[in-house]
Amino acid sequence: MLLRLLLLICAPLCEPIELLLIASPSQPTEGSPVTLTCRTQPHPQSSDDGPQFRFFRDERVLRLGWSRSRELQIAAVRREDSGFYRCEAKTTAPKVLRSRIFQLDVRRVPISDVSLETQPPGGQVTEGGKLVFICSVAKGTGNITFIWYKGALGLNLGKKTQHSLTAEFELPEVRKSDAEQYYCAADNGYGFMPSGLVSITVRIPVSRPVLTITAPGAQAAVGDVVELHCEAPRGSPPILYQFYHEDVTLGSSSAPSGGGASFNFSLTAEHSGNYSCEADNGLGAQRSEEVTLNFTGRRSASDPPRTPPRPVPREFTYLNSPAPVQLPPTYENVNAVSGDEIYSLVYSNQQEQASAAVVPLETHIESKDPLDIYSRLRKANVTDEDYEDAM
Repeated sequence: MLLRLLLLICAPLCEPIELLLIASPSQPTEGSPVTLTCRTQPHPQSSDDGPQFRFFRDERVLRLGWSRSRELQIAAVRREDSGFYRCEAKTTAPKVLRSRIFQLDVRRVPISDVSLETQPPGGQVTEGGKLVFICSVAKGTGNITFIWYKGALGLNLGKKTQHSLTAEFELPEVRKSDAEQYYCAADNGYGFMPSGLVSITVRIPVSRPVLTITAPGAQAAVGDVVELHCEAPRGSPPILYQFYHEDVTLGSSSAPSGGGASFNFSLTAEHSGNYSCEADNGLGAQRSEEVTLNFTGRRSASDPPRTPPRPVPREFTYLNSPAPVQLPPTYENVNAVSGDEIYSLVYSNQQEQASAAVVPLETHIESKDPLDIYSRLRKANVTDEDYEDAM
């Protein structure tokens, strides 16, 4: 009877204790929290002098050795945390309990939705400026390798490996040749996944323009129509040109496809002085050097304003001559408009008579009356037939 009573009292104390290691969750995803718990089975009765615990991974002690806490918490588990875990427990007795080994396998999240963006945004950058390519993934855990490529052939520009969902590659000084298509690719162990293509446009600021002034003759005069032509050797279109006389704006002209632009005006006495032009495509304006225009005084009423002539094809003309004489270039009527006034200038050529006397066919500007022209030709001994041919 006494023996049975002793066995009943000893049974809970003499029963062997088993140590268990439990992971929650048992198959964690990289980046998620994990809790490892060391449990005794059956549970010992609580006392002030409870057991102490310690944890191992691949036979290396974790934390600071023995602790009263039966839990080991990992806030964000990584792929590198995978391995073989166990725990130990000890009481005041010298005996140490050991759990069985538990294998923890941390699963990595594959990469998805790779994208490429630029800074400045929109893919437009000024020549000489900085361009940053930003490669991003929507999902993916662990260390990610990013690679940037240029062109359809995939020229490798750079490579980075880091524990981040984004990475940057920088071109510190963009050149005109950097205008291309770009893409990036990312991998965290499951194979590289590419982004879409991004086109880069390099905008070129205008260079210093060159101003040229064209007058109809060797010496410009009041009343002449003068052309100002301004052209910047470099610069992305569209380009806006402004024309100045003594820093006062005369007018403007645009070149939507690049190149130069012109501005025409009729000279007055106040137009003598310095001229310049300015080119601007939104990336900074550039001013030309000044060009000085000097000209003679006002022409007489019989000498109308002139514009630069346009040549017409040469032709052979016969006028009482045994052999054809090739004439120099003849200029057709050129109209110059200034306000409500319309000016016309007619140039004619000299022809040779059979008597070898040179008869100038003058430029009849002071009179457009056919009878007046006929009278002048008659004084020059020109026959009626010659007059009809000349007219």
